[in-house]
Amino acid sequence: MLRRIRITLATLTLIGLTLLFLDISGYLYPWTAWLAKIQFLPAVLALNVPVVIGLILLTLLFGRIYCSIICPLGILQDLLARLRPRKNKKVGRYGFSPEMRWLRYPVLVLFIIALVAGVGSFVALLAPYSSFGRIAVNLFKPIYELGNNLLAGIAEKQDSYAFYHVDVWVRSLPTFIIAAVTFLILAILAWIGGRTYCNTICPVGTALSFLSRFSFLKVNFDEEKCRNCSACSKACKASCIDYKNHSIDYSRCVVCGNCIDSCKFGALKYDAPKLHQAHKANKANGTNEPTKPHETDASRRAFLLSSATALATATLAQEKIKMDGGLADIEDKVAPERKTPLTPPGSLSARHFSQHCTGCQLCVSQCPNQVLRPSTDLLTLMQPTMSYERGYCRPECNRCSEVCPAGAIRPITPEEKSSTQIGHAVWVKKNCLILTDDVKCGNCARHCPVGAIQMVRLDENDRRSPRVPAVNEERCIGCGACENLCPARPFSAIYVEGHEVHKEL
Repeated sequence: MLRRIRITLATLTLIGLTLLFLDISGYLYPWTAWLAKIQFLPAVLALNVPVVIGLILLTLLFGRIYCSIICPLGILQDLLARLRPRKNKKVGRYGFSPEMRWLRYPVLVLFIIALVAGVGSFVALLAPYSSFGRIAVNLFKPIYELGNNLLAGIAEKQDSYAFYHVDVWVRSLPTFIIAAVTFLILAILAWIGGRTYCNTICPVGTALSFLSRFSFLKVNFDEEKCRNCSACSKACKASCIDYKNHSIDYSRCVVCGNCIDSCKFGALKYDAPKLHQAHKANKANGTNEPTKPHETDASRRAFLLSSATALATATLAQEKIKMDGGLADIEDKVAPERKTPLTPPGSLSARHFSQHCTGCQLCVSQCPNQVLRPSTDLLTLMQPTMSYERGYCRPECNRCSEVCPAGAIRPITPEEKSSTQIGHAVWVKKNCLILTDDVKCGNCARHCPVGAIQMVRLDENDRRSPRVPAVNEERCIGCGACENLCPARPFSAIYVEGHEVHKEL
């Protein structure tokens, strides 16, 4: 029963979070975004006190069930382990191994130091939820989008608009490579040792292990029933059961229920240690009845676990061809070299953003205007940055602030966004078509949503002088409409320079 409950809840979590990252319609995030906000590290960074307290109580009551039913990377490892073919499926392939303290705790210390110091690239590399997000966005989503485009092509032939084509492109090659390598390492470790990554590298798993040692409910041995057959040890994907000494390392146990399910003699039970000791004392006294205040059975405990888990979870939830008129190819835009990178509205400042962002790629995946993409800078590697080659940051859109679980992008209304300055536009005279091709343009001024650009004469004393853009930096919000819609190729004649600290106009 315990194993079935764990598999059911884990399946729902994995499906919900995967769809959240794969969603191209924008209709799913209001229903599934809460799954990202109950992840441990994002909740800590966002100072989401109810969620953090809920997860701590969950661990103190039931052990590290967070790693089995809430953490998507842990669930993904279980799935990868099951995909490995076995000659004899009735025999487990794991075994007991001592705790690797020499690796677990130094990694946790380095992780905390990087977190405090704002070294976002190292934090993003090890954070389990972020690793899953990178895998989903960089490896799973392109396949999902290609399948969508295939259906769109079929629907188009039937004069149906049930599906529409989307651009499939690599947002960042370094992030794609890191995601692929992470997935490969996880698959190998899962095939060989089950939860090896969780119990040796993952900083969240190590942090929760300090609490799981003192959990109220634990898997306990009944030594009288045990036949030392080693079935439980071979089924334990956390390699934490020493069947010879009838001991379990609760700091690594993720309460998966595999050991209980594999034991044919009923020697393992999931209950409170004191209750277990009382039961053994009763047996020693010649009575098989447990003490009345603690009367229970396996089905009742399983029901308690499922109900409490459901209640806690519910509480925590509170590339196409571009043509110019069909006659000539349009050259793709090239990103300008910005002295200061652009961070999304709601991120307050570059420093605040780098200290809170875990690089999970959820905002990158959810951005409907394709403005966000992973940074390639070493210190902020994999954290989102803004660029306007494919679109611009529309003032009415605030989706990234709604889905960010770590508080890196604070919730912001469209009205607040329209008055938040994240950068300012800069005119590049040598690229402007008005001067290079002797044509009239004014595209940037016409499309500026805040009226920060006006067309003025290059020489105010000459009436025949061409009109060129003039930027009012105090009014510009840095949305990038001018940069994106500028017809100059490959470099725009106007681009947005970022601000270290955002300003409210």
